[in-house]
Amino acid sequence: MSRDPITLAAITGAHGVAGEVRLKLLGDGLESLKAHKSFNDGALKLTKLRSDNKGGAIARFAGVGDRTAAEKLRGTTLSVAREDLPPLGEGEFYHSDLVGLPAIADNGEAVGTVRAVENFGATDIVEIEKPDGKTFMVPLTTAAVPEWNGERLIVSADFLD
Repeated sequence: MSRDPITLAAITGAHGVAGEVRLKLLGDGLESLKAHKSFNDGALKLTKLRSDNKGGAIARFAGVGDRTAAEKLRGTTLSVAREDLPPLGEGEFYHSDLVGLPAIADNGEAVGTVRAVENFGATDIVEIEKPDGKTFMVPLTTAAVPEWNGERLIVSADFLD
């Protein structure tokens, strides 16, 4: 399994003129973010956090005192060390656990490498890069991905393009 930091949110821009930023929440949302006061190996220290009532959040970080400083943070992701997160339950995983895994068809054929895991609303989608550099996506359902572990991801041949 990957031991890379886990990204919990991304800064999408400034909010107001006093240095607050808007956040796009990833993972379990606002409650999981509230459990942490420091992000990116201590580079950003959270001093205030609240919901924006639209599925995101508004945050203030130490040393960010005006809109100009807040705008400079646009695009910054907020990550924490994996060991700072609560243990995962049965069947739970972090997207980063899958990225980089070899993808194997259920008939044993090598398919490629997992490049990303996205969620556009209905379910997680796994993006796989084939050896020729082209990519394709499969839903992370038991029909399409009957099995995966820390070493490989099995894809049903029915979902190969």
